[in-house]
Amino acid sequence: MQPTTSLIYDGTFNGLLSGIFLSYEEKLQVVAINPPGLANEELFSESLEVITDKSKADRVWKAFKKIASPRGTNAVYYAYLSEEPGIELEILKYFQHTFHYKKSIDGDFANSHVLKIAQIAKKVSREKHRIEAFVRFQLTKDNIYFAKIEPDFNVLPIIKKHFTTRYSDQEWIIYDVKRKFGLYYNLHKTEIINIDFSENLGSSEENRYFFDGSENDFQKLWKSYFGATTIKSRINTRLHQQHVPRRYWKYLTEKNPLHN
Repeated sequence: MQPTTSLIYDGTFNGLLSGIFLSYEEKLQVVAINPPGLANEELFSESLEVITDKSKADRVWKAFKKIASPRGTNAVYYAYLSEEPGIELEILKYFQHTFHYKKSIDGDFANSHVLKIAQIAKKVSREKHRIEAFVRFQLTKDNIYFAKIEPDFNVLPIIKKHFTTRYSDQEWIIYDVKRKFGLYYNLHKTEIINIDFSENLGSSEENRYFFDGSENDFQKLWKSYFGATTIKSRINTRLHQQHVPRRYWKYLTEKNPLHN
């Protein structure tokens, strides 16, 4: 009986692809692929650390893209960004299925791994579009527009193009407070940044420290306009929450009380 292996990778997409390369190179029977800090629950499998190698990762991704459809490649990447427990193994199975049949399999929903990837990718895509719609910027004292988000999935890498194109005439930062990194556009390019914010980010004290004095006046004006144009007799709370789920309200100026 061939021994089984649990791979430990660094959590990056290139690291995951390097693990897939290793599984083929060493002909491993992989039963788990775990990011750092996650305990191996496969008691009878050997743990093996994956060394991230971009050249090997590129080889795997290039070979996969030659066979898979654009929808299939997007589904795999979106699924990876979901950070769902066990998604790495599902992605490995998707690769194995693709390489075995040497054709696109993105519509083969009889395969449980393909179906799983498609379902999770759809959730991530929905989150991407909602974040793009609901992000609200605030002007800082450094004349940089700042927005904080806390999405269920790691959508920053796939909202980068949208905001870079749409807000190319101003400096901005979109910061994921859950994952502690952000995107910064400096009028030339968009880069990934890490900022060590205090735990009081969003408090009235922090707002006065970071944001321009006119920002509070603007938010009051916007809330007044929103309130004046809302016809209370026509409010359909259930329908409204279907289009704008409550968990996104914290991003919206019109939904949040102002800090005085």
